[in-house]
Amino acid sequence: MSFTARDYRRTGQTSTLSHIDWFTVMLYFLLVFAGVMSIYAASYDFDQASIFSFDEFSGKQIRWIGLSVVLGAVLLLIDARMYETYAYPIYFAMILLLIVTIFIAPDTKGSRSWLVFGPMSLQPAEFTKFATALALAKLFSSYNFNLNASSGNYVRALAIIFVPVLLIICQKETGSALVYLSLFFVLYREGMSWLVLFGALLAVVIFVVSIKFTSMGLLGMPVGEFAVMVGIMCLMVGMLAFYVRRFEVARNVLLWFLGTAVLEIVLSSFSVAIPGYVFFLSVLGVALAYCLFEMLRIERKKMCMTVLTVFLSVSFLFSVQVAFDHLMPHQQKRILVSLGMVDDPRGDGYNVNQAKIAIGSGGATGKGFLKGTQTKLKYVPEQHTDFIFCTIGEEEGFVGTSAVILLFLILILRVISLAERQPTTFGRVYGYCVASYLIFHFCINIGMVIGVCPVIGIPLPLFSYGGSSLWGFTILLAILLRIDSARSSHLA
Repeated sequence: MSFTARDYRRTGQTSTLSHIDWFTVMLYFLLVFAGVMSIYAASYDFDQASIFSFDEFSGKQIRWIGLSVVLGAVLLLIDARMYETYAYPIYFAMILLLIVTIFIAPDTKGSRSWLVFGPMSLQPAEFTKFATALALAKLFSSYNFNLNASSGNYVRALAIIFVPVLLIICQKETGSALVYLSLFFVLYREGMSWLVLFGALLAVVIFVVSIKFTSMGLLGMPVGEFAVMVGIMCLMVGMLAFYVRRFEVARNVLLWFLGTAVLEIVLSSFSVAIPGYVFFLSVLGVALAYCLFEMLRIERKKMCMTVLTVFLSVSFLFSVQVAFDHLMPHQQKRILVSLGMVDDPRGDGYNVNQAKIAIGSGGATGKGFLKGTQTKLKYVPEQHTDFIFCTIGEEEGFVGTSAVILLFLILILRVISLAERQPTTFGRVYGYCVASYLIFHFCINIGMVIGVCPVIGIPLPLFSYGGSSLWGFTILLAILLRIDSARSSHLA
């Protein structure tokens, strides 16, 4: 009995469907369905318009969902090997599209990131996410590639991440560019030192403290900068004791810090205090010189990391204000509002203030579907897109928001589970890229709505209105499902 090519393709497609992770597919449809209902509730205007009407945002989103299902189905039928084979060509094509977008995209609310095709607009930055994930996965799956084998491997990985970041920033779409920084979690999973993530967290703390506490304090220094300097000293002692594990060196540095502090207090009592910046830089300079001397005989690598961390922390502290001054005025305002330094309920803080009122008014069980007053009276701008979460809070209350958060957490954990069970480095790295994007969007979007993060225009995945975002995440998930379906068979 002959086995034709048609029979092979039919058998392959059947096997592909049987190996698809249908649980993830179910989560996908639950989220997009809940998203459509929320979009309809956010845009409903007492006119009894049908949820399926193309004049409503919900009707348009249903159209996008239909196209997404078709797109996802096509991607599931493509041979999984094709994604790895053409990872770099896809990446370079999307980079070229980002470059073209800078020059031909119309100005839309201050950014040039949308390509207009008649009545339809698409944002290339959303589609570059899957291309970047494929390229990063391809790099890590290269023969004998090890991230920590050489600094050149770090350069290649970071280049794949930062090229689209820089191009999207050139489009004046900072929020979308920041999403790609979530891929540092992938690098961490593949062997990057925890010190890098610790350094990123340290940079955030330094930035927030130095910007928030600007009133003048001790030694003629702003309170925030004084606190950061003291914190850097504590960090240095802690790293010497618990990271380098040289308790004698840590003790000597601590005694040096305490002794100079006492000397400064004594001199201050005689009105001859040393200026704060001079004092801290001198004291830290001597401590660093002592550590460099100790490097000649003990734990060179770890001691070098300690010295480098302290030096970079001080350098970053003095660059914070310069960097902040170079932000756009509206970006500065949003940061200040988020930090509680500026009360602007009618300006940059209006969206967040109204969103918090909407969520708070929902109580435990909400006001009921289509009964949200904040929503119906249009108090929250962009409520069907970036601020869709407050619609759930107002109409479905704590129960509804908890259910949505739980669904996203299950999806994220499922994606991580799919990534971990991949037998290939390519599949594992790609899966973690998808998880990183989801985590960033989920955390930042909800953080924006409840006022703990600056408003940077990040949609809620699969939930907010918008074809580009929905297509982007559909592509990400469909490719992951196709790679996973070939995991334990010869379909790939």
